Amino acid sequence: MADRPTAGPARVEEVVSPGGIRAYLVSERSIPFVSMELCFRAGAVYDPAEKAGLAHLCAGLLDEGAGPYDSQAFQRELEDNAIKLGCEVDQDELRIRLKTLTATREHAFELLRLALTEPRFDAEPIERIRAQVLADLRRRESDPNYVATRAWYARAFDGHGYGRPIRGTPETIARVRREDLQALVAERLARDDLAIGVAGDISAEELATLLDRTFLGLPERASRPSVPPVTPALGDTLVVPMPIPQSVVTFGRTGVRPSDPDYHAATIANYVLGGGGFASRLMEEVREKRGLAYSVYTYLADMELAPLWLGGVATSNERVAQSIELVRTEVARLAEGTIEERELADAKTYLTGSFPLRLSTNDQIAKMLVAMMVHGLGRDYLERRNALVLAVTPDDLRRVCRRLYAGELLVTVAGQPEGLPAG
Repeated sequence: MADRPTAGPARVEEVVSPGGIRAYLVSERSIPFVSMELCFRAGAVYDPAEKAGLAHLCAGLLDEGAGPYDSQAFQRELEDNAIKLGCEVDQDELRIRLKTLTATREHAFELLRLALTEPRFDAEPIERIRAQVLADLRRRESDPNYVATRAWYARAFDGHGYGRPIRGTPETIARVRREDLQALVAERLARDDLAIGVAGDISAEELATLLDRTFLGLPERASRPSVPPVTPALGDTLVVPMPIPQSVVTFGRTGVRPSDPDYHAATIANYVLGGGGFASRLMEEVREKRGLAYSVYTYLADMELAPLWLGGVATSNERVAQSIELVRTEVARLAEGTIEERELADAKTYLTGSFPLRLSTNDQIAKMLVAMMVHGLGRDYLERRNALVLAVTPDDLRRVCRRLYAGELLVTVAGQPEGLPAG
């Protein structure tokens, strides 16, 4: 879809429908299409252990037939009307993205209503999507990036829902039945924790009408298992043997929530350490000075029950141990508060200057609006965000670095690294 012309922070409206459905809206009437993103707290963490991957399989089936339309007819309606409907799942959330031209907007919202309230879950698409998931799992078994990341989560969250794979395993996917999919939709897709972001050619009044028409048929309240917050287990170095010449490393520890007052200081700290590409300390030490790896990176993972700071590096087997040691050294150095004024200034310049680029299309804006709702950041967050980054002081940054980086890492490696025992 086309880029959206903006000149400063977008004006966000809070829309509350007559039926009480709430959404954030950025109205842009110059381009005749609408993007909507919606989010339910219905992610993989709520799957039963014996049916891990249930939410992922369900997301793949929500556009495979609903109401009077079987799978082929539903897909034909989407294609013939230039409507894009996609679903995905992470640990916490089930997200749905809808894009439609203004001319087909009413039909697009009706198809979404049917997908949420009258999914068919016919036998043929269930088995077809199940086969696709199983083929994808077989492929991922030979992907060292996937193996290292999965091993990290399994070790960090052993015994918790976060420790199970989002896509499940061949054994758990085989156990999922039609009634499981029906129960997920009936129990987890409800109005009480629905977050909606909309951007494009629609007014608040028009959106309010469509919100009621589309979502009032959902249950008022979700019914899902209670899953407690969790702290990741740290301190281990785990090697998963794979017969490859280059090992892949995942490392991390506890992070900071977006609603935390220290979050923007944490984004700066992450930029300095490994989130700033060639401007980061890890890239300088690991790649530029020593040529150990092509890339090393870090990021904040905004998970609801256990926010994380994660990173990764890939290098030849004989250089893995040295690369991990450099990561530990730089993490410890930053935890001690060794921050230069130049690093703080450069991070602020990049993080404030690049922020508008994250809001250059209706799709991106809708996604950001949902994040604002989910994390309780407030309707005016787009206006305040850069000021919050600029307000971070050297003392703030040093305090957050001690909080974020002091202590042990959990490290997992997929490959045959020299000097690190498998286990």
